[in-house]
Formats: sequence, structure tokens, C-alpha cells
Amino acid sequence: MGKTNGRSETENTGLDIEHELPASDNETETSTNAVVGELSAPQSELQKLKAERDSLLDRLARMQAEFENVRRRNAKEQQEFRDYAAADAIKPLLPVLDSFERALTVKSDAAEFRNGVDLIYKQLLTALAKLSVQPIAAKGELFDPHYHEAIEMVETSDAPDHQVIEELQRGYKFKDRLLRPAMVRVAKNPGR
Repeated sequence: MGKTNGRSETENTGLDIEHELPASDNETETSTNAVVGELSAPQSELQKLKAERDSLLDRLARMQAEFENVRRRNAKEQQEFRDYAAADAIKPLLPVLDSFERALTVKSDAAEFRNGVDLIYKQLLTALAKLSVQPIAAKGELFDPHYHEAIEMVETSDAPDHQVIEELQRGYKFKDRLLRPAMVRVAKNPGR
């Protein structure tokens, strides 16, 4: 039988190889190699695909493990950052605590004790200001529901309507964020 483009005529015509007449020894060897080659080509292709699949699964498992490690490391770093941020916030308050301890151990009259407490109070306000904590102005200001919490409305003609006449508890804000509103009494002026 003749060959065309490296294939036997039976392959081109679609005839069944089992029903073909025996060929010469040289031709039998060539057609057997062709059949084995055709059968081994899908096998080798399958082996390549399995190897590629295994490689990709291995890469996927490694990437998942790496992602989990990065997530854990980030969580640990965030916790450490919070811890150190809290330490930085506490550090300026320690001298205030020291001053209180000294004031409590000193035996002195009421006027000196009062002066010492005033100094400690100023020291505490300075420490809070360094941390960007500011007191909220209340007394004499117009009532602002964003910064003031009205505890009582007092009828009076001494102050304009909706003016804060007394601060019961000071409010504070951290930068632009409200920490605690000021608890106040507000004037209610029925004549105005």
C-alpha cells in the first residue's frame, strides 16, 4: 500500500485495520508504529495534563497557605498597633498620676492642697490637649444638640432663649469626634 503525508491509505480511507490484508514486513512495522504512536499520543497528552493539573493544585495550595499567613500577620500587626497606640495615650497621663500621689502624701493646709489640685488639673488638661482631646464650651453658648445634652429647661428672663445657663458635666471631643456631650441646663425664655 502506498503512503500519503506519513499516513497509510487505510487511515485516509477509514478502513478497518483488522480487515486489511497482511502487508510486507517493512510496511507492517511502519503501520504498527503509527498505530502505537496514535495510541500513545493521547496517553502522553493525558500525562501532560495531569502533571499540569497537579502543578496548578500545588500552586493553589501554596497560595492559600501564603494568604492565610499574610492574614494572620496583618491581624497580629493591627493588635500590636492598637497596644502601642494605647501605651502612647497613657504615657502623658503618668506624670499626672505621680502628682496626685505626691499631693496625697503631703500634709498641708486646705489652701495649699487646693493649689496643688489646681496644678494637677491643669497638668491633666495639658496632657489631654497633647492627645487632641478638647473640652466643649457650654456655659453662655447657644444650645447645640450635637455637643450638648439638655438635662433641664429652666424658665428665666435673665438669659436669652436656648442659651446654656449651667454646665453640669463637661463634654469632650477628640479631634472632630464627640467623645461625650456636655450635660447642661438650658434657658427657656417665654417672653422672647
